[in-house]
Amino acid sequence: MIAGAIALACGLSGYMAVKVFSGPFSAGAPQIVQGDGVRGPKGMMWVPGGEFLMGSDHKLAQKNERPAHRVSVRGFWMDQTHVTNVQFAEFVKATGYVTTAERKPDWETLKVQVPPGTPKPPDSALVPGAMVFVGTEQPVPLNDYSQWWAYMPGADWRHPQGPKSNIEGKDDHPVVQVSYEDAQAYAKWTGKRLPTEAEWELAARGGLEQATYAWGDELMPGGKLMANIWEGRTERFPVVKPVVSPKAGGAAGTSAVRSFPANGYGLYDMTGNAWQWVADWYRADYFPEQAKLKKIADPQGPASSYDPDDRGVPLYAPKRVTRGGSFLCNVDYCLSYRPSARRGTDPFNPMSHLGFRLVMDEKDWDERKK
Repeated sequence: MIAGAIALACGLSGYMAVKVFSGPFSAGAPQIVQGDGVRGPKGMMWVPGGEFLMGSDHKLAQKNERPAHRVSVRGFWMDQTHVTNVQFAEFVKATGYVTTAERKPDWETLKVQVPPGTPKPPDSALVPGAMVFVGTEQPVPLNDYSQWWAYMPGADWRHPQGPKSNIEGKDDHPVVQVSYEDAQAYAKWTGKRLPTEAEWELAARGGLEQATYAWGDELMPGGKLMANIWEGRTERFPVVKPVVSPKAGGAAGTSAVRSFPANGYGLYDMTGNAWQWVADWYRADYFPEQAKLKKIADPQGPASSYDPDDRGVPLYAPKRVTRGGSFLCNVDYCLSYRPSARRGTDPFNPMSHLGFRLVMDEKDWDERKK
């Protein structure tokens, strides 16, 4: 009952090299430019600026991805992978930062995510923890995510599946169970920032105009799995036996970064493995509004949130965009391992399949070099 109350409250390069680009979708394969700490920030890839079709009108596209519309974005540097456990551990060691999941939940923050009049849970229920995928033992209707998610006291980035789990041997896995606030704190420490939604989609497409997936139009070319998604499993979503494992991850979880091929810009896991926070507020109707504009350059997202599709949560509850899907995405329920797929997430809601990566502007790298 305690976990249920909290779950309800929580909701669910050198610059010479860069100059050769004429745009992200010019003829031929993109030239991959990797920062080396001298001619670009180490561990980051150059994403060339230009105009591209954002969103999708594909038959698989959800309403919030439509319509496809032209957007231009300036070039930027992006982390080659998700921020990993070992990188996040360095940040925590250097700063003493305590993540959202490790703090007692704040009712004033939680109550905006539940219907007006929802009573405050007892203080005994307001304990540190986070949302964990717990799966089911048999197939269930897919219209109630509480069947396979639970609020788990003691879950945090070090214990992503609950207090009995850990991240031993998973230094190179994406850090998960981090909130939007946690990602912003890490970004400030590194001198980087979260990508905008437009930047993220441009990067995820890897130079392929309107391809269904980050690698092309076929989900499993030659029968090869291209991302850490549920499609590689034998069980029907969300059936997992066992689920919560002392080794963290159970029968379904993150994989090491770089386990699957990089996209056209040399970026790994732009889809699959773990969802990724981006900077923008989430509105389900944002793309139709953008499509009405004659010119869209470096969009920063809407001024507020709006999500009529999340039942039980107020329409204008604060939400940030998350992108890329995760190891839980599958054809029956999610299908979010596509570059255009998008959803909104409570910024104070860490989850066991949600991480992030960062970007840096060219001008900020120039300043850092001085």
